[in-house]
Amino acid sequence: MNQNIKKLYSIAQKEKRIIVGLMSGTSMDGLDVALCEFRKSGGDTEIVLMHFDTISFPEDIKDEIRKVFARKEIDFQQLCVLNPWIGNLHGQIVNDLLLKWRIPTEKVDIIASHGQTVFHSPKILHRLEKFPNATLQIGDGDHLAVKTGIITLSDFRQKHCAAGGEGAPLAVYGDYLIFSKRGENRILLNMGGIANFTYLAGNLDANEVFASDTGPGNTIIDAYMKKYFDLPYDEDARIARQGDVNQVLLTALKQDDFFMKPFPKTTGPELFNLEYLANAQQQSNTTYLSDENILATLCRFSAETIAEAIQKSILQLPEYIVNPGSFRIYGSGGGVHNPLIMQFLKELLPDFDFRLTDDLGISGDAKEAILFATLANEALVGGKTDFGSRKGIPSVSMGKISFPQ
Repeated sequence: MNQNIKKLYSIAQKEKRIIVGLMSGTSMDGLDVALCEFRKSGGDTEIVLMHFDTISFPEDIKDEIRKVFARKEIDFQQLCVLNPWIGNLHGQIVNDLLLKWRIPTEKVDIIASHGQTVFHSPKILHRLEKFPNATLQIGDGDHLAVKTGIITLSDFRQKHCAAGGEGAPLAVYGDYLIFSKRGENRILLNMGGIANFTYLAGNLDANEVFASDTGPGNTIIDAYMKKYFDLPYDEDARIARQGDVNQVLLTALKQDDFFMKPFPKTTGPELFNLEYLANAQQQSNTTYLSDENILATLCRFSAETIAEAIQKSILQLPEYIVNPGSFRIYGSGGGVHNPLIMQFLKELLPDFDFRLTDDLGISGDAKEAILFATLANEALVGGKTDFGSRKGIPSVSMGKISFPQ
């Protein structure tokens, strides 16, 4: 037996596994690194978060990624060289953090790497009939494995697309395994660059799990802040809270047919970007608006499209009709740190009890890195959960394996 296969087999036989989860989102602000201890799998999964850190990317790294990020036309050489470069970069970050945490490399069983999304192109966005749903993440797993000396699972989203999904949101799998609770209907709302949510039924039936993107979270807000203020985001919504929501612009922002399409669906900065905002301003004759009013309107845009998606997909459920108070929303992602978005959401969804995933013992900042570590654990020892035939949630094992030797 090949020694790499033998080692992988021995890891799968362990009572507990140490897995590093890596996540870099569409905000490109840095790499989330979660060192987790796993026992068991499926609905019996037990996780201990041993260490967590976010390593911010300097502007020169962000600038290199922006040359290809969410662009239809790029320098193909740039994409080609970025793929191994990002893999090596992430690998060096893992090496540095393990040294900082005093964790010997040989104690880590697996790295689970999401990679860096550079383009997301489901059929509802590319509208090319003969082509399937597609998405592209870079940060080559082989380079990461060789750099660290640790077996690496990566490129999780491709299997989802191959099985008929859109490559997102993948949080639904980890959400179900980690956060389901009998007797409590839960909505796990993640507000990163793009907002998405997972519905978890209190009866623990995997066939009732539902997940979808809703539209923008922070992506347009952050892009606006970068262009006009040279800041990565509007901290505590300080600028947005000085403005007023412009209803005319808000109406124009909500006109895209993405919001009319059936659930589940996914999207990305390929659609929701500064060009999208500029077009809406032109159509609504609101190019005169102040920065403060634009940012306030963008916060309301994110909040309303999130709330309306939840209302359309959740409020007709029998459980909600009988007992609306049995539903709780647990938030995570950068959007929970935006007090204006959170204020709007609570106004728009007054029947829901809003909490944070931190209240469930999982840091909202670490959640997505932990979720990809969970997918790797399932690929090793689980993969038996049946999500039924619901669109967008194929019952598949995800992650491509890269060996260090």
